[in-house]
Amino acid sequence: MILVTGAGGTLGRPVARLLAEAGADVHGLSRRAREPEPGLTWHKGDLWTGEGVDAAVEGAETIVHCASDPLHSRRDLPAARRLIEAARRQGAPHLIYISIVGVDKIPFGYYRTKHAVERLIEESGLPYTILRTTQFHTLPDMVFNVLTKIPGVALLPKGLRDQPIDVAEVAQRLAGLVLAAGPARRVDDMGGPEVLTAEEMLRDYLKARGLRRPVRVPLPLPGRAGRGFREGHHLTPEHAVGERTWRQFLDEAHGHR
Repeated sequence: MILVTGAGGTLGRPVARLLAEAGADVHGLSRRAREPEPGLTWHKGDLWTGEGVDAAVEGAETIVHCASDPLHSRRDLPAARRLIEAARRQGAPHLIYISIVGVDKIPFGYYRTKHAVERLIEESGLPYTILRTTQFHTLPDMVFNVLTKIPGVALLPKGLRDQPIDVAEVAQRLAGLVLAAGPARRVDDMGGPEVLTAEEMLRDYLKARGLRRPVRVPLPLPGRAGRGFREGHHLTPEHAVGERTWRQFLDEAHGHR
């Protein structure tokens, strides 16, 4: 039995689907009640409060922890702690965690929380696997959508680059780790196929959406976190294993190129 936390989310849903297609007994944890789906058994539970977590974890041989809340990242650490405690009460299931490249080097709030969860898992006594990836295509797409709603010049931070990756490819990697022989601790990072400047990405986005905006890159991101991003600690060009490019994502998402 495999439990996927955040199984209704951007990454959790394709992971659960791939595992179900492989014939696994897949269970999903969600904060709200959901209708039954072929190949997926839903459990209502809240990692923040602990409600329903023990019942969801019962019988799990593997837990894929995809649930996260970037807007309220302070919740992620206690949520992970409750999940680990519930897992211990059920024995020692294999815990697989999705993290982000650079969480140990960039002092950005959400990254610090993800790194703290990594350490918690490493010290939990549970068999574990941790995969770090670069940011999904959907994140800059969402940021640019908000940015271009503001009239006038589109402002971008100077010196910022990204290595976006396709969420479906990350889901395939995670599903493969679930179905592999066993826990592997930290596995190789996973990055998108190309490193692009924020300006290049925005210009491609504008073209894909059929929008016209002047683009300016006036100032660098401030502080130590900004320096960490400018220095590229969130990138992993030596592990550029992704195949779907930013432009290919835009073609399918917006279809105006």
